[in-house]
Amino acid sequence: MATDRMAAYRAQRQADRPTNQSHELTNIATNVNGGEDRPPLNEMAGFLTEVTSVQDSIGTFSANVTRISALNTRSLNALGDDDDMIKQELDGLVSETMTLSRQLKDRLKELQAAVPGAPGRQEKEMRQNRVTHVRTKFMEALQTYQQIEQEYRAKSRQRIERQYRIVKPDATQEEITEAISGGENQVFMQALTTSPSYAHARSAFNEVQSRAQDLRKVEQTFEELAQLFRDMAFLVEQQDEPLAAIETTAVDVEKNAEEGLKETTRAVSIARSLRKKRWICFIIFLIVVIILAAVLAVELTKKKN
Repeated sequence: MATDRMAAYRAQRQADRPTNQSHELTNIATNVNGGEDRPPLNEMAGFLTEVTSVQDSIGTFSANVTRISALNTRSLNALGDDDDMIKQELDGLVSETMTLSRQLKDRLKELQAAVPGAPGRQEKEMRQNRVTHVRTKFMEALQTYQQIEQEYRAKSRQRIERQYRIVKPDATQEEITEAISGGENQVFMQALTTSPSYAHARSAFNEVQSRAQDLRKVEQTFEELAQLFRDMAFLVEQQDEPLAAIETTAVDVEKNAEEGLKETTRAVSIARSLRKKRWICFIIFLIVVIILAAVLAVELTKKKN
């Protein structure tokens, strides 16, 4: 009966799963491998097309994270076959989402690498702004996923501790930590066999084992997310170098323009001063000529008399 319910549930989930999700992953793989339908990134049209596609994929990633959060909550409250089916769906969705996240990281690296090849400073700045925007959105989505997994990890630990104490009320924190890590605990097994309600204790023990296994998967996912975050932070550091070069070039251009303006102003001032001096010299020359002419006129007049 449980097998039939499991098969029916899988069939229903397969029918309900959006068809565009697998299509989206196929498109991502095609883009990462340089699909023929995508213009090259060194062309502006190809760059903008890829930016839009990456934004859509980040939307898919965020939708998956929202779904994972809902499944985490259901898993904490589910029992038996229902819990098994939810965990199976959750494992598949987590695997799919982590694959998508790695592809997004690679695509963002490709976009960043295409920035320096843009012709002209203005286009470089425009491309860098687009890359910065989508990278920020992706890092925000990663951070949201980390928070969801962190909350689920904390709640799972609390659930394991409660179930453990059903079997062994005086359990120490070290014993609980050992159970979570998957280590052997002979004390716990002995408490199980001596429990007055064996069936209830056995059920609690099974749940502890199952939750501990789930928790180890969460820890692995959390580590992968942390590594992705570090990779994206490294990408930011790589981005700072071309940005600094662009800013330095802009500052140099502005400085050179200011120096050129100062030189031009100085040249205009000198030219005006020279013109003024020439006019002064010309006026002095005219005055001297007039004075000489007047003196000559007086002398000529005297001689005639």
